[in-house]
Amino acid sequence: MGKVVWKYGTKGTMQVDYEERINFDRLRRDRVAKIQKALEKTDFGCLILFAAENKRYATSTAVASPEVDNMGRYAIIPRNGKPYIFGFGSEVAAEKINCPWIADRTYPAHTTMFGALPKVWGKYKDFIVDLKMVLEQNKLNKKDRIGIDIMDGQLYMALQEEGFVLGDGQDVMLEAREIKTDDEISIMMNAAASVDAAFYKMAQNIRPGSKENDLQAVAAAEMHRLGGQWAINVQVTSGSRTNPHPHLSSDRLIQPGDLVFADMVTLMNGYHTCYYRTMCCGTPTDKQKDIYKRTYDMLMAGIEKCTPGNSTADVVEAWPKAEYWGLPNESAAFGLAFGHGLGVGLWERPIIHRACSLDNPVELKPGMIIAVETYDSAGFDGARIEEEIIITEEGPQIITKWPDQELLACPIR
Repeated sequence: MGKVVWKYGTKGTMQVDYEERINFDRLRRDRVAKIQKALEKTDFGCLILFAAENKRYATSTAVASPEVDNMGRYAIIPRNGKPYIFGFGSEVAAEKINCPWIADRTYPAHTTMFGALPKVWGKYKDFIVDLKMVLEQNKLNKKDRIGIDIMDGQLYMALQEEGFVLGDGQDVMLEAREIKTDDEISIMMNAAASVDAAFYKMAQNIRPGSKENDLQAVAAAEMHRLGGQWAINVQVTSGSRTNPHPHLSSDRLIQPGDLVFADMVTLMNGYHTCYYRTMCCGTPTDKQKDIYKRTYDMLMAGIEKCTPGNSTADVVEAWPKAEYWGLPNESAAFGLAFGHGLGVGLWERPIIHRACSLDNPVELKPGMIIAVETYDSAGFDGARIEEEIIITEEGPQIITKWPDQELLACPIR
């Protein structure tokens, strides 16, 4: 089977017989292999996963509700073994029909429903039974440490009371997820393309009298139309709310001359986008153009450093210190010139910011996908731009395509 040639751009989102696209069987095998490779570096007998992104990565199963997903179901990954998924009610019956890669290792979950089932009821004991079953089937020792990612307090204490020794399983999963395969990159390019289209819809609807919530709606509808499982976040900020940046949409009415920026986070085939653009309602002023240009130049200065062999410290050295924004320290400026790994999780490795990267530089490697974002402001106006890039041997490849070299006047025709 040939590899997906993502460097030549996106292909159709459907599977077809006439060209090689995303190979989901290969994707599943590669992801499990990367988890096992990361597990080999630990003394863990297995991983217990509750975080939605980790379960999706390990088992290629999913449900629609984040609340149900996070603590209503779990995966167990035995060392040198195949993943198990413990699903929410009738989910199990559906997976036995639709998920042949894991159909014989899907079982009903036994959680505490975020503690809604009190400990005195003893329902956590069935969770312990599930874990012991996996250990026995895979000839693992109860004395081996167990890696966990996130877990409610009742289950955490129940495992300790049962004599299990726990460790940081999230560290294992983030290491496995750091370098993307060709199939993962292709999915993420398609996801970014769906947000390109959502920004087009938004740009058509930025006009006096539109609300930030209206723009949220048209963007989310477009991302769902193009195959997004969830529109996790469409954060729209306009006018006087752009400085400082509140990280929250509102029902504010957009007025002539307002800057409008949005962050669009969709989930397509399990993979996130994180993608900002700034536009203007009507013709921007020279002052607004200057704010925007400073933001864009700052962004490009960081992206130019995103090459193999460079480190996250090299990137942040291209960005200003906290004092540039009139802030007292780097914690207060966190996120204003920022980069983060992106994948099945919104925040993956590496994290790039002056608060951590100068003292803890991380080497940039081919196959990393990083979202790089910058912000600048003056008076009531703020601008924010973000690109998703692939680290390649030839340099950073930008996969977010909505135009950002200049501040666009909207609505566009």
